[in-house]
Amino acid sequence: MKKIFALLIILFSIPSFAADEIYTGVFSNKAVSGYDTVAYFTEGKPVKGSSKWQTEYKGADWYFSSKANLDKFKASPEAYAPQYGGYCAWAVAVHNDFASGDPKQWAIVNGKLYLNYDADIKRKWDKDRAGHIATADKNWPKLIKK
Repeated sequence: MKKIFALLIILFSIPSFAADEIYTGVFSNKAVSGYDTVAYFTEGKPVKGSSKWQTEYKGADWYFSSKANLDKFKASPEAYAPQYGGYCAWAVAVHNDFASGDPKQWAIVNGKLYLNYDADIKRKWDKDRAGHIATADKNWPKLIKK
């Protein structure tokens, strides 16, 4: 019992672990959980991608629902990749920390894609999108260097 307690103290006293620049989850290398990031812009909704049309970008695998969307992404990945690497935009802004982004909780603001952790967090983020974006834009460069 003492060994388990000591291990827990060590684990929780270590500063937060460095995260990858692109959120892929623990057991996957799929960016945006395999959703097609171009489809948010062209279809206005989340669309699952296919391994048939995929590419690698910033160390993650990106999936698309069509060759046309794959080609659009390859031509301009920064235009289609979610902000903050697909991590929760609200967490980056409010907590200056990483949290997973849910591809079904999304918004496009000024031509940029943002993801949030869940529907409740997205409602909080929606109350002050501009403020949260301004704060997250300041936090992100330092956060990703941790």
